[in-house]
Amino acid sequence: MIKFLLEKLGVLSLTFLGVSILSFSLIRFVPGDPVLLLLGERGASPELYAKMKKDMGLDKPLVSQYGQFVGNVLQGDFGTSVVSKQPVTEEFLDRFPATLELGITALTFAIIFGIPFGIFAAIYRNKFPDYTIMGVALIGYSMPIFWWGLVLILIFSVTLGLTPVAGRLSVMFDIEHVTGFMLIDTLLSPEDKWPAFLDALKHLILPAIAMGTIPLAVIARMTRSSMLEVISEDYMRTAKAKGLSRFKVVAIHGLRNALIPVVTIIGLMFGSIITGAILTETIFSWPGIGKWMVASVTARDYPVIQGGILFIAGMIIIINLLIDVMYIVVNPKMRG
Repeated sequence: MIKFLLEKLGVLSLTFLGVSILSFSLIRFVPGDPVLLLLGERGASPELYAKMKKDMGLDKPLVSQYGQFVGNVLQGDFGTSVVSKQPVTEEFLDRFPATLELGITALTFAIIFGIPFGIFAAIYRNKFPDYTIMGVALIGYSMPIFWWGLVLILIFSVTLGLTPVAGRLSVMFDIEHVTGFMLIDTLLSPEDKWPAFLDALKHLILPAIAMGTIPLAVIARMTRSSMLEVISEDYMRTAKAKGLSRFKVVAIHGLRNALIPVVTIIGLMFGSIITGAILTETIFSWPGIGKWMVASVTARDYPVIQGGILFIAGMIIIINLLIDVMYIVVNPKMRG
């Protein structure tokens, strides 16, 4: 296990280094000058422009800029936002709970519906329920998030008026941010506890569905494939021969073994959900790291873009490492 962890950490360190190079270099190929965006073309005198560029460290060669960037990151300094003048780490931590709450809700939605749908499709293999579930899963996987989000808004918010269009909480509620998770903070509020909680839940429904649809489709398909493999095993036939009901055979004997690869996929899906937050949060005006990153690209806020990408990449790398470790613990065959 120690050898495995050391090898994984070595590979992941190289991956993180590659991400840092990409995050640093790609934004600099995007058209637009961050100094001119801050000063405005009319207010950008040559002297002021040169001073601002020097203050931002953009007058140095790219190699020197990258070296300074990496050195600061190794010391825990991800820079200061050019626009807000706030530390990137502080801004990230302020917005991350909103993204995490949305991601957890979306993944919960995907698991609650994806696993039962996959089991049901496997039980009725090559029959109408199987074709229907897998067809819907394929459609769900193929739908772009930005289009699906707009469709949900049009149906449930505009036409039916059942859910809010954007944001996390209506302006009528004044909730103190204790944990950053709106569902928890509303319950901790001494006033308007339940009305505020229901309002926060309504704001969360559509973006969670939009973000969780693709993971739901992936989990359903993986559960079906895994269950089909398990169903053909000898111990499953033995359980049927003993006269056990179909529910007991599937739930007790089959599901436990079928969930091993599904758990791996769920962990990987969490990483994709974090990255998918960029589009979802923009559509629903959700104040998380996705919307924050989009605004930073528009403003050419180099420190925020670089730091944000590294934070997201770091989370995904850690999640993948934990999944690999958990998979070895769960599956003894991988220990050889």
